[in-house]
Amino acid sequence: MKNSKDSIKLKDAIAIGIGGMVGGGIFAVLGLAVSLAKGGTPIAFLFAGIIALFTAYSYSKLSLSFPDRGGTVRFVNEGFGKGIFSGGINNVLWISYIIMLSLYASAFGSYAPNLISITSSKAIDTHIFVSGVILLATLINYYSLKVVGKIESLAVFIKLFILLAFAGIGIYGLFGNANISQLNPTNWECPFLLLTGGMVIFVAYEGFELIANAVPNLENPKKNVSRAYFISVGFVVLLYIIIAMVTVGSLSFDKIATAKDYVLAAAAKPMIGQIGFTIMTVAALISTFSAINATLYGGSRVSYELAEDDELPHSFTDQFWNKPIGLLITVILTLITANFLNLESISTSGSAGFLLIFAVVNYVSYKKSEKIKSSKTIGLIGAILSIAAFVVLIVQQSTSNLLGVSISLGIICLCFIAEWAYKKKVSKTEQ
Repeated sequence: MKNSKDSIKLKDAIAIGIGGMVGGGIFAVLGLAVSLAKGGTPIAFLFAGIIALFTAYSYSKLSLSFPDRGGTVRFVNEGFGKGIFSGGINNVLWISYIIMLSLYASAFGSYAPNLISITSSKAIDTHIFVSGVILLATLINYYSLKVVGKIESLAVFIKLFILLAFAGIGIYGLFGNANISQLNPTNWECPFLLLTGGMVIFVAYEGFELIANAVPNLENPKKNVSRAYFISVGFVVLLYIIIAMVTVGSLSFDKIATAKDYVLAAAAKPMIGQIGFTIMTVAALISTFSAINATLYGGSRVSYELAEDDELPHSFTDQFWNKPIGLLITVILTLITANFLNLESISTSGSAGFLLIFAVVNYVSYKKSEKIKSSKTIGLIGAILSIAAFVVLIVQQSTSNLLGVSISLGIICLCFIAEWAYKKKVSKTEQ
């Protein structure tokens, strides 16, 4: 029986889902999406949202049958057992969290120099802010998890309020704006590029799966689990489509390209002037900082759980400053990734990782449909859409972003090779 002090209500679970998705993702990848899909950017977000909705169905059914703080890790292990495949996929999950941290830090580093200049070089300032925000979040995680929770709760309210205000004022501002013609289908890219655009920015929907980790404490789970997933994902899909419409309808493609890394702030400027630019920049900094804070903890927990499940060396359960050693390793890898990879490569790697993970989770839903009382058809469609999107992303990006594709495939292969080598070593030790 759940302790009433630890139990969470439906609104809390929805907040976890929305807060997980509307982190730094939309601030980081909106400009990238417009560069790929042009006037069809809202459709690109819709494509990605459809996959998220199918996957949310699978997560809701699996969460009800296997309520566990391990969430995705537990679902993969239930579907395939604790072998090389499940270990490799779960390692991809951990690395994907590191990629997400790098994405958020890159977004923070792109927005911050617009408010504060440290040196005469914007490029150097960006690296200073990227490294600084990661290290600050690390100190907070080591100091107190309660502070992490309070920062995230406050940040969810602030960023949603500002984004909803942006959407509302933006829709009103579209009337009479000459750039609204950019939304015409004549300005859309071809369907293949629209789909690719949606897949590259799929990372903006990553986060709803965090609801699974909270299900063990959710009140009336039979009624509230599916509601939490679908309300949060449905709301965010609609919010992203509106934000994309407002951005494309407010700024010319040339201006969007110029402000690609901080396009939401640039899009707010025509509406309410410099104050709009400043408010949206502050919102981006708060959102990305809170997302780094929360994801650092989540990422280190994943590595700890994998070590407990014998999918990573047991040394990952060791403590450093009273926190799992995985936190320090996650920070070091994030610092390297965020400072040495460009935004498109980071986004491609993150999207590829989560599309692969969601394909596997959807397949587990299909495979376990009788036990979890789910629709085989929906699970199978979700798996096919996810894997097809993964293939489309890799094929298209290989022509324009070979580095990002190479890193994505290299990470996935390395995760499975490392898991195979670790399992082989363990089996030799036990003999």
